[in-house]
Amino acid sequence: MWQFFHKLGSPKWFYGIAGRFMPWLLAVGLLLSLAGIIWGLGFAPAERYQANSYRIIYIHVPTAFLAQSVYMMIAVAGVITLVWKMKLADVFVRAAAPVGVVLTLLALFTGAVWGKPTWGAYWVWDARLTSMLILLFLYIGIIGLGFAYSDEKAAAKAVAVLSIVGVVNIPIIKYSVEWWNTLHQPATFKLTEKPAMVPEMWVPLLMVVLGTYLLFGWIAFYRMQTEILRREHRTRWVRDLVQAGGQSQLKSGGA
Repeated sequence: MWQFFHKLGSPKWFYGIAGRFMPWLLAVGLLLSLAGIIWGLGFAPAERYQANSYRIIYIHVPTAFLAQSVYMMIAVAGVITLVWKMKLADVFVRAAAPVGVVLTLLALFTGAVWGKPTWGAYWVWDARLTSMLILLFLYIGIIGLGFAYSDEKAAAKAVAVLSIVGVVNIPIIKYSVEWWNTLHQPATFKLTEKPAMVPEMWVPLLMVVLGTYLLFGWIAFYRMQTEILRREHRTRWVRDLVQAGGQSQLKSGGA
């Protein structure tokens, strides 16, 4: 385990291993997500009280889950940056934060669309919605703080501190419906309890959730590879990689 953790300190090693996993993450993620969405939107039964309006759950829940999970990953990367000063941890933060913004925006938008027929309003200052909005501001703050410093090491430390401090918002999001009297419904399903929905409803939802996480892995790896090339462009292995890529393009063009 420690040997693997030590290897993560090598951008060159990670670049290569990420390239091996990316095709599988993309293929399986797309397969699960598309199958789950088609099943949920087209073939799952209507809900007793919300009829067909509940079907937006197959987009809202995966994006909301992942938006929170990505921030937790960023906070862990922040700890690694401060304690072990591992460059790859900051690379992950730079790669994942913009994805977190998109996911949070999608969760807020789909929640608003779902809230109109359910609550009669697109937005209410509900504890869950407000804490999700704060999550969006935290993501934007992480991105902005990263660009506020010309020194990458200073920027990495500042971003790490903000991400760690902001992680207190995650349990607030999760338990807000239990701590306060809110309009937002409780969790759709929990690992420790039997799902309230029939399998025809929650199985496709679980497929989309798993598929979305895998697709995030593909996007994160791709963006991390790009960031690694930007940071390591003066190293010999990157120059050799670029040269090899150019030669392969010439060969394919000549063929």
